[in-house]
Order: sequence, then C-alpha cells, then structure tokens
Amino acid sequence: MESHSTRCPFHSLILTVLCSTHNIRAMRHDAPSSSTTRLVHMFKNELLKGKRFLVTGGGTGLGREMATQFAALGAELYLCGRRREVVEATAREIAARHGVRVHAQALDIRDAEAVERYVESIWQDGGALDGLLNNAAGNFISRTEDLSHRGFDAVANIVMHGTFYVTHSVGRRWVAAAREALARDEVPPTRSVLSILVTWVFNGGPYVVPSAMAKSAIANMTKSLAAEWGRYGVRLNAIAPGEFPTEGMNARLSPGQKTIGREALNPMQRVGRMSELQNLATFLMADGVDWMTGQILTIDGGNALATGGNFYAYRSYDDEDWGRIRDTIRTQDLKDRVGRQD
Repeated sequence: MESHSTRCPFHSLILTVLCSTHNIRAMRHDAPSSSTTRLVHMFKNELLKGKRFLVTGGGTGLGREMATQFAALGAELYLCGRRREVVEATAREIAARHGVRVHAQALDIRDAEAVERYVESIWQDGGALDGLLNNAAGNFISRTEDLSHRGFDAVANIVMHGTFYVTHSVGRRWVAAAREALARDEVPPTRSVLSILVTWVFNGGPYVVPSAMAKSAIANMTKSLAAEWGRYGVRLNAIAPGEFPTEGMNARLSPGQKTIGREALNPMQRVGRMSELQNLATFLMADGVDWMTGQILTIDGGNALATGGNFYAYRSYDDEDWGRIRDTIRTQDLKDRVGRQD
C-alpha cells in the first residue's frame, strides 16, 4: 500500500459518505446476513491486469467491495476517501490479499483544487488511468420542509459537484491525450467512467430530494459526456443499485431499522449480494463491450418496478418519528466526525 498526501479541507456537515462502514454485510436469501458471501466467479483470472483504476469512496462500503473485486482480477488501484486511517487500512488489506499495488489518499472531493492536485499526482506516479469509479456520495432521510440549505449543500456538494470535479479532472486528461493520438492518425485507447446512482433517478425520491436531484444530475452527465467524449474513446456508464445493505446506508436512510424483514417487499424476496454488484461493475469497467456507453443499469431484483424503489412509505411518519430520526442521524454524524479527527 502506498499513501499520498494532498491538502484538502474537511468540513463539519451533517452528512456521510454512504459507503462509510468498516463492516460490510452481504445479505443472503437463506441466511440473516453474511460478510463472507461466496464470490461467484464470472471472469477469467487477471482480466484487469495492467489496468489502473481510481475509486472514490473506496475505503468503505460499496466502493471497498467493488475495489476488492478489481484487485482480485489484477488491477492497480487508487483509493480515496475522507477518513485517512480508514482508506489506508483498506488499501493495506486489499494489497496484502491480492498482491497488487493499492494507493491510498485522504481526499475531500468537494475541493476542486485538491481533486486536481490528486489526479495530477496519479498521472505523475505512473501515467494515465484506465478507469474511474465514481462511488463517493452523501445522503440522509428527511422531510424536505425540514431541510436546511446547509443540509442540502452537504449532499449536493459531494454527489453533484464532487463527482463532476473528479470526472472532469480525469476526463480532460484523457481527451487531451486522445486528441494527440488522433492527430497522429492513431486510435485512442478506450477509457471507462462508471458512476453509482440510485433507482430513484427514474421516478423521484421523496424524503431524499437532495440526493434525487444530485444523482439525476450525474445520470445526465453520464449520458451527455458519453455523446461528447465518445470520439475520444471515453465511455461513461452507471449502475443504479437497489438494497445492498451497509452500516452507512442503514444509519441515515432507515435509522433504527433492520434489513431483516424488508426482503419480502422485493419481487425476488431478498436484498442484493455484494458479488452481484461486484460482477456488474467489473463487466462495465473491463474491455470487451467498448461500444456500450451512456447507459444506466439497474440491479435491484425488480424492486423499483414493483414498489417504486423510493421512500414514499415515510409519508405516515409524524413529528415525533422524524424527531427520533434526526437524533439518530446526528448521533451517527458526531461519531463519524470524531472518527475523521482521530
């Protein structure tokens, strides 16, 4: 594991990177929960050998799980996240397990200048990236009339602004190199951007309006840049996952609730298995389907089709219920802020 340092301010906001959990739990159809759900191998060994990927929010949660799969298939990784100790620990663990180079960086992607310095350091370290996974995000459940402007910005600044900053910083370097290649009558290499969205980009997200708005912006960034940058060999796709339980997700989107029991609401009677998300992400980042771009793939067991896949069920909550939710989220926020300061 290698660590780089970039100066980037951390702000005290009521938010979380959705993938902020040390203890990932993959739910199985026939068992309460398991962090050791067997990986279903779909790909040949060393499929990603020689590839260099950047994963934002790569220290925890879904980002960590997808990064682990990339490393298992031979990719060199650059992981960034807001908590230095967490992202460095993840990098050490993945590197030791899979024998690949994994670099760790504490980074606040809301800081455009810090993002630019970091991406430049990657290019200086070993050349161009081959892929970018936009996974870092923030969200919490709230009645929209109770939101403060600061609370809205806490989500939008990470999900929309931060994701664009990273995509722009990486993408413009790819475009510049592709233009040089085209000027020499050469075909530029194919590069991939994969962004993690939510199913409510399709039908709205009551009680998570900042996330619904910001994720919808990234959905349209994906489609727009797929058309604009396609001639430079840059392809952009996205995944809209359903429920793949993590501690961070439960802490702010269903405070005080358990995943057990919610499987019955899903057409396939279960929640997602991490290996399923890992395999889909690998498919979209690997070579072989280079003509596929500008697409958003849903993986949720059909939940959004059957139920809307959003938080409309919270409409029955009263002031007392929402007060308990706010207290639970604030407690988690304080815990996370203390963790970032350690």
